[in-house]
Amino acid sequence: MNFRFTCILYAIIVCTTTNVMAKNGEKQCFETLFPTEESEYIPYRIPPVIGAWFWGEEQFETDGYKYFIDQVNKYSSYNLLTTAIRIAGRDITDIDVHDQVKLAAEYAKERGIKIAPDLDPRLACRKFEAMYPDELQESLWLEEISLSEKTPVEAVIRSIDLNDHMTGSRTPYISLKGSLLRVYAYDKTPEGISPETLREITEECAVTVSSKDSIVVRLPENKENRRLHACVMVTFTHLVPDVFAPHLMEFTQNIIQSYSDIPLAGGMRDEWGFPPSIPADRMVSGNHFWYSIHYAAAYAKKTGGRELLADCLLMSVGIKGKEQERYMAINHYMELNRQQNKMLEDDFYRTVKEVFGPDAAVVTHPTWYPYPNRLESKKNGLYWWAARRDWAQTDEVTPLGIRTALAKKWNSPVWYNQYYSTSRKDYEDEIWSCALAGGRINYHPLYPSKEKRPDRHTQLFGGDLMHAESKIRLLNFISKSPLDCPVAVVFGHPAAINPASLSFDDVGMELVNSLWHTGIPTDLIPSSEIEDGSLYIGENGGIRYGEQQYAAVILYNPEFEKITTAGFFNQASRGPSKLFRMGDWTMDFEGNAFDGNTALPEQMIVGKDIKTIVLAVSQELRKQNIDFQIPATRLSEGFGYISNTPPTQGYARLIDGTLIQVSGKDNPAGDVIHSKKKIGKYTVIFDAVGIAAVRLDKDGQVQALAAGGLKYFKTKDFIIDLEERIDLALWRNDNGEIEGIIQGYEGEIPEQLLTITRNWTFLKVPLPFRG
Repeated sequence: MNFRFTCILYAIIVCTTTNVMAKNGEKQCFETLFPTEESEYIPYRIPPVIGAWFWGEEQFETDGYKYFIDQVNKYSSYNLLTTAIRIAGRDITDIDVHDQVKLAAEYAKERGIKIAPDLDPRLACRKFEAMYPDELQESLWLEEISLSEKTPVEAVIRSIDLNDHMTGSRTPYISLKGSLLRVYAYDKTPEGISPETLREITEECAVTVSSKDSIVVRLPENKENRRLHACVMVTFTHLVPDVFAPHLMEFTQNIIQSYSDIPLAGGMRDEWGFPPSIPADRMVSGNHFWYSIHYAAAYAKKTGGRELLADCLLMSVGIKGKEQERYMAINHYMELNRQQNKMLEDDFYRTVKEVFGPDAAVVTHPTWYPYPNRLESKKNGLYWWAARRDWAQTDEVTPLGIRTALAKKWNSPVWYNQYYSTSRKDYEDEIWSCALAGGRINYHPLYPSKEKRPDRHTQLFGGDLMHAESKIRLLNFISKSPLDCPVAVVFGHPAAINPASLSFDDVGMELVNSLWHTGIPTDLIPSSEIEDGSLYIGENGGIRYGEQQYAAVILYNPEFEKITTAGFFNQASRGPSKLFRMGDWTMDFEGNAFDGNTALPEQMIVGKDIKTIVLAVSQELRKQNIDFQIPATRLSEGFGYISNTPPTQGYARLIDGTLIQVSGKDNPAGDVIHSKKKIGKYTVIFDAVGIAAVRLDKDGQVQALAAGGLKYFKTKDFIIDLEERIDLALWRNDNGEIEGIIQGYEGEIPEQLLTITRNWTFLKVPLPFRG
């Protein structure tokens, strides 16, 4: 009997398994049913292929959305489009925007493609302003000025227009008004303000000029020469919702609910947080704070009644004898930043699920500046690990250890990094490197580019990029767990984002890069994940993050940690995870003197430099018989930073033991792989193209296999020997039965494959793009 393939539409919206409670291993399944040629439905549990779609005015023309969707359907592997509408004069709350999104979503669904639009309140700032004029974001600027003994002086404080990718061609987060809040006069010492000279002189000052974006304040002469300096504190109100606005959640919920009648994949939330400025250097100069009466109220509640405005002076300038209070104030201010943004992300996630169903996807990345530095701390308290998503998602050149850590946090079998460049060739290299680290590309169109908007997308469909993606997506069918990273660097979150700390702006990336370069995949995790409960101690006493158990954990710069951190590592010291430390712990979160080094377990090995730590960790892994993986020798450069990533050829292991081999070094569509590898005591042999992956059980039986252009495979008595190369994936389903996918093959199913299973489904590949 001849068995023909069951044919599904090439573009499938697929499902994944994600972590709802990473600590206890509960999982949520995202299943979507996909039409076959016979109009039946077949469920799959695989991560999607994501493309980023940025609308222009042409999409609002009659049937203007059809061209791109048709191109995606024919020539790409995308089956989920993250869709952003950042056009001047069009708000996400406008009925014509809603109606056009509905038409596009329905048209895309007919072609097996799903859409997740940007349902963000920043795309309706004027609407929010009209409804809640007293709930807009304020920027607090502190301008220090020298006083004159004989004559009044004037301080000129200018605002800056805040803007980011969300504004696009829209109105930036412009300044709407300025207000003088307070003026202090004081004398200064090398240690800060002299406290006995500090006095408020606001009532003695006058605003002589006031506009939307600038204020001129006249200060009185310094009689008797007792106070040489003054600090003028001015706020500017901007056209963007206050992160602490009481009605922000309700406003966002209503936006999401208004799209409930559309067959969407879910909702998109991109780079949330306080509004940045580009360039952003002025925002982190030390004299700027996010402020509003709502932020001040939350701060007072958190700190037992402290006043935010007064503490901003303390945080910025410092007061002699109040160094401990300064550390404490900054720690609470920055923690509140992170906690509030996390709460808003949680509400967005929950609302998308309530409106579109539990299978709805929440995309995209929380990362803005793609490096864990002071700019990102300013925007969101460096909350990446707390911003809830269905799959781990980052963008641009976000370091690898963060991508892999997020995959553990959300129990995501793969991570996605939204990538862009000026050349398709760069994508062709990036895709193989990502696959070798357990990741996938979220395809941003060419950028920067002189091409017209449609061509920035469709140029990615040419060449061999989509051929490479078609092979790599076979891994999605068998990937059940993320990349195995036996080491974690846990950086002190408070110290890394406290400008008064000696460890400010240092999360340990040099250490993480060194470990990756040595062939030791390493997750980077903030210490706040201990208090959150996401970084936890498993039943066997080992430190775990999601399903990853660590052989070694390095605590990096623990200054200002809470006592719970010491308790956590003391408990962990009785388990199998080897503990290391870099950096001293001399103060607690409240800024009080604290002998944290002694509070930590005596078994914790202290390293004075990165070289020593890397050597000690390497020795520990060898002692535990943990194999190293391919060294991350490729460099990812951008935004002023360099980090290590894997090459375009090599092998990797997933947590569940899956061996993945990748090769795209010489041919962007995939090189031939002739390999003989060991998985435990069992040998696996491959003759394939581009990718070759297999998972065995403890007895050496094949549980899953994926290969591009498979010609030959053997392990024990399981042999596949084909006359023609075939892209395929096979796996044991929940019933223990083998089922599989054959891709881009139009002949009869080879008899050898039918002896394995008769449950095969045919998957189309993209057509060659000739544009």
